[in-house]
Amino acid sequence: MTHTTAAFYTGGRTVTAGEAPVAAPGPGEVTVDVAYTGICGTDLHIFHGDMDSRVALPAIIGHEMSGRISATGEGVEGWAPGDAVTVMPLRWCGDCPACHAGNSHICHRLDFVGIDSPGSLRGRWTVPAGLLVRLPRDLPLDRAALVEPTAVAVHDVRRGGVAAGEKVLVVGGGPVGLLIASVAAGAGADVLLAELDPRRRAFAAELGLRTVDAAGDVAARVQEWSGGAGADVAFEVSGAADGMTTAVEALSVRGRLVLVAIHGRPRTVDLHRFFWRELTLVGARLYDRSDFERAVELVAEEAVPAARLISTVVPLAEAASGFAALEGGGAGEMKVLVDCTASGA
Repeated sequence: MTHTTAAFYTGGRTVTAGEAPVAAPGPGEVTVDVAYTGICGTDLHIFHGDMDSRVALPAIIGHEMSGRISATGEGVEGWAPGDAVTVMPLRWCGDCPACHAGNSHICHRLDFVGIDSPGSLRGRWTVPAGLLVRLPRDLPLDRAALVEPTAVAVHDVRRGGVAAGEKVLVVGGGPVGLLIASVAAGAGADVLLAELDPRRRAFAAELGLRTVDAAGDVAARVQEWSGGAGADVAFEVSGAADGMTTAVEALSVRGRLVLVAIHGRPRTVDLHRFFWRELTLVGARLYDRSDFERAVELVAEEAVPAARLISTVVPLAEAASGFAALEGGGAGEMKVLVDCTASGA
């Protein structure tokens, strides 16, 4: 058995580089030489210890990735060494009510790879071939590491039923909020992004998005922008109580609120407004394969700003500095990537 360099979350806000074994691919498996792994907000929650009851320490986390196949196991068809791939990090049971209903991406016993089982913060990774999603050979692999968060945005916009010409408010201008805004705009919607931080608003404006200061009277700005109707769809991506309030207040009659952010505690919501305006609340948790495949197309076509969202790249041996950058970089930090190419196989 060979070994590869990996980054281990060991608890207590600590990430340490070390060696991990790499098993040869068995039947139905492939080994991938990981190029890049992105650090996302969920990874930061793990780093902070908020998910210690869920991850098994020491944990190799990471689920936003890109790479190339280095070996295939027995029975694997359609894949060959050198193929550029990403991994859709979901494994479902196939036998629970959600799976039987066609909602396997939110399986009752879902294994979210990189959280519930070992992930991609390593140089070499053996995974089931069924998790692979093909990448165009000429797509830069740093950009390809943003396919997973783009798939989140694609799924969110689809869950919101966004149609061309609709007014869409996105509350929160982090990477996922910007991707949602970009995907919605690409679908023909008229998009307004509400964000507290002026640096993030300036960055969004550079991407061609209309912005509003979330600390101001967003409802009044939405009324002006929509001709008094309100937003047809609002995406709550901030994770803040005020963000939820802003999204609800901005909605038109029969508007749709899409809950994207993870709210770690109960929130007070104006249910009377839901009653009075016949509003709809939609949860948007993950994605399915069609969302992933569409995300690949959008990244490859540069229809989303994947390259511009990459703000920091650190080597695998210094993955801890990537977590520190995301944690301490403030609003100026967008997407942190870990370069996993120094695998030490």
